[in-house]
Amino acid sequence: MSSRLPALPLSRRQALLGGAGSAAALLLPGGAQAQTRLQITEGNVAPMPIAIPNFVAGTPADNEVGLGVAQVITNNLKRSGLFAPIDQAAFIERISNIDTPPQFQSWKTINAQALVTGRMTKQGDGRLKAEFRLWDVAAGQQLTGQQYFTSPEYWRRIAHIISDQIYERLTGEKGYFDSRVVFIDETGSKERRVKRLALMDQDGANVRYLTRGADLVLTPRFSPSTQEITYMEFGQGDPRVYLFNIETGQREIVGNFPGMSFSPRFSPDGQRVIMSLQQGGNSNLFVMDLRSKSTTRLTDTPAIDTSPSYAPDGSKICFESDRGGKPQIYVMPAGGGGAQRISFGEGSYSTPVWSPRGDYIAFTKQGGGQFSIGIMKPDGSGERLLTSGYHNEGPTFAPNGRVLMFFRDPGGNGGPSLFTVDISGRNEQKVPTPGFASDPAWSPLLS
Repeated sequence: MSSRLPALPLSRRQALLGGAGSAAALLLPGGAQAQTRLQITEGNVAPMPIAIPNFVAGTPADNEVGLGVAQVITNNLKRSGLFAPIDQAAFIERISNIDTPPQFQSWKTINAQALVTGRMTKQGDGRLKAEFRLWDVAAGQQLTGQQYFTSPEYWRRIAHIISDQIYERLTGEKGYFDSRVVFIDETGSKERRVKRLALMDQDGANVRYLTRGADLVLTPRFSPSTQEITYMEFGQGDPRVYLFNIETGQREIVGNFPGMSFSPRFSPDGQRVIMSLQQGGNSNLFVMDLRSKSTTRLTDTPAIDTSPSYAPDGSKICFESDRGGKPQIYVMPAGGGGAQRISFGEGSYSTPVWSPRGDYIAFTKQGGGQFSIGIMKPDGSGERLLTSGYHNEGPTFAPNGRVLMFFRDPGGNGGPSLFTVDISGRNEQKVPTPGFASDPAWSPLLS
């Protein structure tokens, strides 16, 4: 059915064939520990000024890739909302050799708190060698440095991996740039919309189509442990739940269930798929073991229970149910049992999803003609709406739990688009996609 995808290097160990050798030891002075650190709180964060010159070309032919890597790193850090890359036109020093310390005074003068220097060199065996160093300008010290080897076509991944290293060293939190998003690509008129399963890097680059659009596809979700996705497809007859392996391009059917099945999602270990199955006027939650194909029923009510999502430790699930009259969010043990309602605000709550950090559950809230994307703690406390508008839906967390992606449909003749927003409610950004796009799901880090 689907076109086979080129095999991708999906772990850093595979992608960076020579592994990561530390370049840090070369220049670290044995003095005081550098202090540059961005404090992330829920209050307002002043973005850190950072200078990212173009990476030095190891050979004249490497100039273009050196420029491209610096541009991707700049865009990643800027889009995060936590960094303010300084315009290269303001630079005083021109970096031509990354093996000698920079002139720190030149970077202090333009208010840079951190500086990234790097070099890209095509090796004799055809591989690309990437080196970078991160400097604390005020302390005049190197904070970290790495070198990587990879095939030249994976230069963008190297830029994402370096971005993650910088983000983690300066914020103390894991980055999320070396990750991908699966989504529904929508083209054509409103009456004859073609929906294809698509995959892209988190910044919108490298879009690839996983299905051809002959059948309707819905609710793709990533496995938390492998580069596999599960999704629903409406073809002829009953909807089917599929597994799709991104590395091999192969897909298999999880099950052909009588009646309707909805919103399949993986368990944290990737060994089970949880979903809701409709029987008559109600729907209940079921979990299927992917190895034995045995199915266990988790809820048994006359209500509509749907949109289940596991806690990252696998002990609990949150889900949406209208057992109290209108859709609300409930939490229960992963093996079934008593469910506790956690949403009590005005309006109705749907599409709950647990953060990879375990600290929040994100949701869609509908009320007063508005659709909001919000978060609350797993006990229901601390509810906070991050963005509201005509039609926002379908939140998904970045692998580090700091950013949410969702889709917004303005109605009329337009179509849906993808957006990101920080869990603080700041820094809303549109994500570039080739056409209309909905139902995003963020991958784990590719490392």
